Amino acid sequence: MRVGILGVVAIVVSVSAALAQTPVQRGEYLVNTIMTCGNCHTPKGPGGVPQNDKLLSGGLRFDEPVFDVTASNITPDKETGIGSWSERDIKILLTTGIRPDGVQVAPIMPFAFYKNMLPRDLDAVVAYLKSTPAVKNQVPAPIYKVAIQATPYPDAQKLLTESDLRDPLARGRYLATIGHCMECHTPMEKGHHLYDTALGKGGMEIPGPWGVSVVPNITSSKTAGLGNADAATIKRAITQGIGKDGRKLKPPMDYAAYAKMTDQDLDALVTWVRSLPPKD
Repeated sequence: MRVGILGVVAIVVSVSAALAQTPVQRGEYLVNTIMTCGNCHTPKGPGGVPQNDKLLSGGLRFDEPVFDVTASNITPDKETGIGSWSERDIKILLTTGIRPDGVQVAPIMPFAFYKNMLPRDLDAVVAYLKSTPAVKNQVPAPIYKVAIQATPYPDAQKLLTESDLRDPLARGRYLATIGHCMECHTPMEKGHHLYDTALGKGGMEIPGPWGVSVVPNITSSKTAGLGNADAATIKRAITQGIGKDGRKLKPPMDYAAYAKMTDQDLDALVTWVRSLPPKD
């Protein structure tokens, strides 16, 4: 009975601590940890080191067969960033991918994963983005070669409540959704992710300054995935970039950002990873 009472107390304390954060603090936490916005939107210097003096002012270029886009300047600069955007403008972009001028952005921006963000978290992200220093940095205009449509992500279609997140598995699923984990960890076919048949199977090849990363299988498969890995091993992979076999994992996963997550969130994320059905 005492253990049960202590568990309830821990949940209450955790929820109370989260609610005690200001919106800007909560937004800063989300943007700079699980959502890893700076991984694309912050310029990189030599060796791929983030230029944090130009935080969120525009970064990586994605030159693909269907589009050629550069991650936008999302600082409050009015000329080159989103300083003239309203809160509503930012929320619409985050959840639908539609800019204030009506242009649909490329789905490399994971707006399909943000559709189920809790209202408090969506407000917090907007509050934080508006609080960051304005940096003047004009990025190249996007080029769209064909009509673009994002593949709907199943878990992003399920609306949650604050109370739902008291369950570690539900919390982990929510974090993995807004963290757009399956954007890379699920393979694609003919431009669409195979969420229904190959969720978490990996295999995508991602080129960059690091060479070519082959995205690992993170399902519970004991042969191809993480079925034989314990929670500590999975947490080490997420936060330190060390695989289950001890090898150093390559970017673009932002291990340093995930290392700043709370223990509660990391534990929940690991719980979700270990729940993924095996895909060999």
